[in-house]
Amino acid sequence: MLNRTGSDVGSDATIFKNADIFLFCSAVISRQVMEKDPMNITHCPYGIFVMETDEGVMIGHKDYPEGSMQAVENLMQQIVAEAVGN
Repeated sequence: MLNRTGSDVGSDATIFKNADIFLFCSAVISRQVMEKDPMNITHCPYGIFVMETDEGVMIGHKDYPEGSMQAVENLMQQIVAEAVGN
């Protein structure tokens, strides 16, 4: 979307070559974190991004708050580590 709309907002900068965000929700972990704090619903769904730039491919996720969202943070770190081969 950013590459497609750049000229509409007066920019010719290429931010990335390609990018996707994969959204999902883990029923087990979501229930766990929302039983601790129902307001954790604001973090659902969880997303992993894959972005290609001139420097290469980046895979990551946003950081989640410490405390009741730690199980989600751990899951996201595990998924990213597996995706990059660690």
